[in-house]
Amino acid sequence: MIYFHEAEPYTPIQYVYGVEKVLYRGKSKFQDIAVIENKFFGKMLLLDSVVQVTERDEFFYHEMLTHVVLSAQPNPKKVAVIGGGDGGVVREVLKYKSIEKVFLVEIDEAVVNVSKEFLPITAAALDDPRVDIKIMDGADFVKNAQNMDAIIVDSTDIIGIARSLFSKEFFTNVKTSLNDNGMFVTHTESLHHHLDIVVEMQGKFREVFPLVDLYTTPISTYPGNWWAFAVSTKGLDPRKCLRTYELNTKYYDDEIHERSFITKNLYDKLLNGKLQW
Repeated sequence: MIYFHEAEPYTPIQYVYGVEKVLYRGKSKFQDIAVIENKFFGKMLLLDSVVQVTERDEFFYHEMLTHVVLSAQPNPKKVAVIGGGDGGVVREVLKYKSIEKVFLVEIDEAVVNVSKEFLPITAAALDDPRVDIKIMDGADFVKNAQNMDAIIVDSTDIIGIARSLFSKEFFTNVKTSLNDNGMFVTHTESLHHHLDIVVEMQGKFREVFPLVDLYTTPISTYPGNWWAFAVSTKGLDPRKCLRTYELNTKYYDDEIHERSFITKNLYDKLLNGKLQW
């Protein structure tokens, strides 16, 4: 048996996966890309030797990154997905009948192509006529975007080519590009292993947006497992699900929506430095 040792740069532990097959290995302009097959998780997309997507559990991440912000809005029509070349978030966005346009802004075209070939279930909606794929830096895209209902950042870790998506300048441009009901969401790593990053990013968002919040979900293949998502709005409360649940989802529903947000008491402790581990 061949084993893959994940080189996740931020965590104090290391995950090891058995490899049944190596389906693809290559190097794009930006990163190393591989697709392996594991007996339990199925096909796994790796970028720079870090697990991004697995067939078995990708829906936890993609559903929660997408539906919390879209279900907290009355009628989302236009959405931008920054990163997310595997197509999972785009697939989830298009489950809303109101959606008219989805911009997939991916800096690395190779990720899109590899995902279409090896992860067809995740990438199933990338050929939908409502999807406009733009191969470019998401930071440049938001400088000119207007009247967006949601901007969803589905990036790699907060290092390397994704760093420009976690700057105050980027957040400011995002705010400008959103309409009055618009929402912005991004992952901010694990509460178990990256508490300092989670708190730092909340602080950065609060410098730009009037309302910032934090919700979480369990993801077995992301080290730390208790994954955090930062959501920012111009005033609309992301904790309130405004839509009757009628989506074809595996994990997310209106009750999960409400319970995924950390308590106000815990949130205050985190931001005030009163709770550390």
